[in-house]
Amino acid sequence: MDEGYLIEAVLRNRVNQILLKRLPELGLSDAWLVSGSLFQTAWNILTGRAPEYGIKDYDIFYFDADTSWEAEDAIIQRVAAAVSDIGAVVEARNQARVHLWYPNKFGIAYPPLQRTTGGIDRFLTVAAQIGVRPARGSYDVYAPHGLDDLFTLTIRPNLCPNFSANLYKAKAAAWKTRWPELTILPANHLRDAHYLANHGKSSLSKDRK
Repeated sequence: MDEGYLIEAVLRNRVNQILLKRLPELGLSDAWLVSGSLFQTAWNILTGRAPEYGIKDYDIFYFDADTSWEAEDAIIQRVAAAVSDIGAVVEARNQARVHLWYPNKFGIAYPPLQRTTGGIDRFLTVAAQIGVRPARGSYDVYAPHGLDDLFTLTIRPNLCPNFSANLYKAKAAAWKTRWPELTILPANHLRDAHYLANHGKSSLSKDRK
């Protein structure tokens, strides 16, 4: 299984199809469809469930140097209006301002990001670290630690600067109730040398059809 299989799986979800088609029209800088809408759709395909099963919302990340709440709220409202017909919760979040609210919400420091994919790098689990965006009639896939954990239904901690064992455990437990096939590794699990050697570099794949 590779990025081609991922794209095929992602596009079996009707909402993903629509969002990826409309993403360039939203006028967002460095915009990506990310996280649950992607890996949870793939889990559904792998486990024989309906593509949209268990997906609570669909996240769009973008990067705007204007870090005011007013600017982000304007984008949130614009995106909501643009996708109001698809019957799904879609959340747009400016990755340039996450460091302004994350510590208050989660009690953990969050160094400022320099690009949208930096937000994907900060997800608490390796399987969640996926972004997809349209690119010249095809798709870019961003998966900094590869796709092995996704396709093997493995939940592994991503030891990022904002990692929290409690948040990791809570998120993994919530997923396990919807996808009992998941294998959850403990929060103190360390990626071994073999894993880092094979998945330690960022992957940005282009022209994937």
